Amino acid sequence: MKRILVVVQNYPNNDGGVALMYVHTRNKYYVQHGLGVCVLNFSAEQGYFKDGVKVLSVEEYNESKEIYDVLVLHAPNVRNHYRFLKKNEKSFEHIVFFFHGHEVLKLSKTYPKPYDYMKTSSTARRIFQDCYDIFKLAIWRKYLPKLASKSDFIFVSKCFYDEFKYYTKINNNDLLNHIHIINNSVGEIFEEKKYDINTTKKYDYITIRNMLDESVYCVDLLCKVAENNPDKKFLLIGRGQYFLHYNKPKNIDWVDRFLSHEEMLAYIDQSKCALMLTRRDTQGVMSCELVTYGIPLITSDLPICHEIFDGVINVSFVNNDALCNVDISIEGVSKGTEKYNSDNTIGKEMKILSR
Repeated sequence: MKRILVVVQNYPNNDGGVALMYVHTRNKYYVQHGLGVCVLNFSAEQGYFKDGVKVLSVEEYNESKEIYDVLVLHAPNVRNHYRFLKKNEKSFEHIVFFFHGHEVLKLSKTYPKPYDYMKTSSTARRIFQDCYDIFKLAIWRKYLPKLASKSDFIFVSKCFYDEFKYYTKINNNDLLNHIHIINNSVGEIFEEKKYDINTTKKYDYITIRNMLDESVYCVDLLCKVAENNPDKKFLLIGRGQYFLHYNKPKNIDWVDRFLSHEEMLAYIDQSKCALMLTRRDTQGVMSCELVTYGIPLITSDLPICHEIFDGVINVSFVNNDALCNVDISIEGVSKGTEKYNSDNTIGKEMKILSR
């Protein structure tokens, strides 16, 4: 049995923490299919088990004498992952990098401008971020090709891989063509259960976001859509301070907390359509979960959204720039997709990990 060490900045825990749940979904699948998995969580103060997956703190890993066949790094950063690699990479015969977004991008060039209330508190942070991004890109540009002969590099979309090449100046040949485009999988519950189109619908549109304060998630556009469609009922789920600074339209109900997947499904079944606008993305896992479940989805008319959703029957696209002046309509039908199921995503990863 191959033994895999998965290295992450953070990880779901037993106290309600859900950071990097998409990594945990993978790890459970790996275990179910015969791989030995242990997680090194840089943020953990002590070890624990999560759904049968062993999670170690840095101190516990350093004291451990375990030997692993494969090293897996998710969203690698310079502060922790790079330092770990420099110290330990010779101990692993095979290294697999999973790139998910910000870790190989220049954020000031790829992410939209923040909302006004976020600007005053983030000016110094943005300056620091720019300096850090220049530094991290230089590090990866120099270091990743050195590991290419024993590494694989997985990106969650082609659009994102194109951005990676642009900002790191690393191409296919530098990485010996060990490049793979594999979408993140969806949560198990979205595969196992299906949208109930026959239940009474309380809401016309549902939007689910982890953080409302990030302008990339278009809460401002959602509010304008609601204002322009006063006869429609909207549900917004997500944490944030947005409505401390801007008025909330009366036809938006807001759930200001994180929900379990089971709680989400109850709200989704009360809604006719999901409205998931974005100004940029690398994949959009929540949107993939919604269409897998089967609810019709309206998302933004962006190249990344077309890459991910073209051919999925229950998805429609709208232009962000024209959205506020038109009435949105549900053009999709209720029909789930298996495109993002574990067997079609993590199953591909298994072949790479097992080689």
